[in-house]
Amino acid sequence: MDKAPEYVVIGHVSKDLLPSGDFCIGGTATYAALAAERLGLCVGILTSAEETFPFIPDGRDIAVQLQPAPATTTFENIYSDGTRRQYIRAIARPLTPAHLPPSWNQAKIIHLGPIAQEVDISLVELFPRAFLGVTPQGWLRRWDASGLVHPADWPEAEHVLARADAVVLSSEDLTGRAQLSIFIRYAKLLVLTIAEKGAIVYQKGQERHVPAYHVPVVDPTGAGDVFAAAYFIRYRETGDAIEAARFANSAASFVVEGMGASNFPSRAQVLWRMRHGRLRD
Repeated sequence: MDKAPEYVVIGHVSKDLLPSGDFCIGGTATYAALAAERLGLCVGILTSAEETFPFIPDGRDIAVQLQPAPATTTFENIYSDGTRRQYIRAIARPLTPAHLPPSWNQAKIIHLGPIAQEVDISLVELFPRAFLGVTPQGWLRRWDASGLVHPADWPEAEHVLARADAVVLSSEDLTGRAQLSIFIRYAKLLVLTIAEKGAIVYQKGQERHVPAYHVPVVDPTGAGDVFAAAYFIRYRETGDAIEAARFANSAASFVVEGMGASNFPSRAQVLWRMRHGRLRD
């Protein structure tokens, strides 16, 4: 990539262990970057991982600023009696303002997407002229000595959410309704994704449900990250919080129709489904 990126996502990519002993590639940084590039933006990723970890498929024009680490951030999900326990098995290096290339400060959209407490909070102050999108999942989890992940309070929430132009998170990220109410109060615009039901947009004291599209779900992995990237892009373009949610629901609906990172839509495909797709009841 010759030009500086327009969309910069900051956060760890991840290695997600499978019961077979193999792994798949994950992390907000990976899915958001691939989605933004497919939607027509020049994209950059600031991340940390093993130097040989293949988180960007061949042929994708995405700039990568990699902080080499002895290990890639690694998750393992263990299921028992219908419940899931999530473990963090390894963590790459923290990400700070010092790691960002100077030319990337001019990006139009900055997406802070931590997955394991790795993104330095001071980064929220580094881009006064950019659109700042936040997916705070990684600031809402803690883990014990065994690596078992627990939902957690977020002491820096007021500072980060008040600065962000838009915040996207999942109902699964929250400790409860009380925490959501606090976040709604702090944020200028907060969007809560609710899986196959779509999303709820909270803005200026108003709450509105935006339904998802009716599609066959093959694999929901990464759908929330794709939703967030598409939402930030479209909201910056239009300033319309509901239009952006429709656009993001459409983008995410393509991803769940395929396995893993195999089915990212073009902008034309997203707009086509917005005109012709069937919404869930």
